[in-house]
Amino acid sequence: MAKTYSDLLQDVKRDIRTVSLDEVRRRLEAGERMVLVDVREKDEVRAGTIPGALHIARGFLEMQAEKQLLERDAPIVVYCAGGIRSAFAARTLSELGYSNVESANPGFVRWKDLGYPVEKPPDLTPAQLDRYSRHLLLPEVGEKGQEKLLNARVLLLGAGGLGSPAALYLAAAGVGTLGIIDNDSVDSSNLQRQILHGTSRVGEPKVESARARIEDLNPDVKVLSFQERLTSANVDRIFDHGWDVIVDGLDNFPTRYLVNDASVWKDIPVVHGSIFRFDGQVTTFWPKRGPCYRCLYPEPPPPHLAPSCAEAGVLGILPGVVGTIQATEAIKIILGQGEPLVGRLLTYESLKMSFRTLKLRRDPRCPLCGEHPSIHEYIDYEGFCAAPGA
Repeated sequence: MAKTYSDLLQDVKRDIRTVSLDEVRRRLEAGERMVLVDVREKDEVRAGTIPGALHIARGFLEMQAEKQLLERDAPIVVYCAGGIRSAFAARTLSELGYSNVESANPGFVRWKDLGYPVEKPPDLTPAQLDRYSRHLLLPEVGEKGQEKLLNARVLLLGAGGLGSPAALYLAAAGVGTLGIIDNDSVDSSNLQRQILHGTSRVGEPKVESARARIEDLNPDVKVLSFQERLTSANVDRIFDHGWDVIVDGLDNFPTRYLVNDASVWKDIPVVHGSIFRFDGQVTTFWPKRGPCYRCLYPEPPPPHLAPSCAEAGVLGILPGVVGTIQATEAIKIILGQGEPLVGRLLTYESLKMSFRTLKLRRDPRCPLCGEHPSIHEYIDYEGFCAAPGA
């Protein structure tokens, strides 16, 4: 004889364990180990959630459980609006091998009526929900992660070959504030690789060209432009804007040392990238977590050993690859996801189409971040500059 819905629900309730809302609140306040899973639909979640809950819509539970619920013996409490969907979800999780699952009964509607703590989701506008919809589908980003991006502040050093793709993708991702420092103007020789600019903007300051392009790409992004060369005289003023990450697209050693020293003293992670002919490399220098630039290169090399792109040339596509990797690193840092390239140097050889990762170690004798630092003020390495043009 075929079963009715009521029969199925009774069977499910016999198969699962339930927990009261009072008990759920007690466990939360006591800080007990517990994974809360909200199985309501996305539009329901916008009304609020139980603090700390993980959202997996009931229709995606079987598909996403293994990726988001890694410990099969962890205490899991599933809840919905009234306790019905969570009951079916609890049985599904049990069938998937999760051994300690309970369904909260009744659900969130009653929780809210009782005046228990409610966590409000980020207040994204309908336009933002549409623009960042593909981000919101990623559990590692979601609405909370997108809110982090919209509140983030990233400083781009240079609006050239590396800064161009990094700026475009960070803006497209919704990084709320982008600072750009560059004292150069757009030249026709830039357009082979600097995709932030166009023929109609030749002769304009790069920071203004970049601002116009970014604001057209994403009106959510505020651009702070600094049409000047970074020096020891202005580095404090420019760096003291609450930057979460610095993306280094510089093309000369003296300024890289200046950036390194300032970022170490101000505790700002720097995503470093460099390119030469057909090859590139990326690493992340994060103060107190790994080596700094001086751990690798205690002193700048003479200029004849460090030709610029204007002297040696560069494949136009190469900065696109390296700059995009830098943008990826910056977003990972903002979201607190993945493993940044701290203590690792990623190298790319475009002619061989190969990537390698080399380990970098912090030097205890480093003159800046070592055990006995000898550098305590900014140093201007005049005379070491390679020609601009990267």
